[in-house]
Amino acid sequence: MATLFRLAETEALHRRTERARRYVELARRIGMRYNVRVPAPFKRSFCKKCFAFLLPSVSARIRVGEGRVVVTCGACGAVQRYPYRREQRARRASRARAQ
Repeated sequence: MATLFRLAETEALHRRTERARRYVELARRIGMRYNVRVPAPFKRSFCKKCFAFLLPSVSARIRVGEGRVVVTCGACGAVQRYPYRREQRARRASRARAQ
């Protein structure tokens, strides 16, 4: 699965969106067939609606604000929102420990 996601990333960088989408679909189908989870680094890297591989400023728009990250797919316009409060707290705690 990781190999297919890496291939999808390279194809998306070269603006071959259909091939990148196909690689993502294959990886997800293999994962479902063998009951294997999508690896964590790749979990947020594709659109859950159209399976397009999301690259910032190439195939996705990313906005940060008010405790969440908003990722908008460039192909279908689907919006995914991810919280990041925990990351903010962890960063603040590590800074406090460093001082």
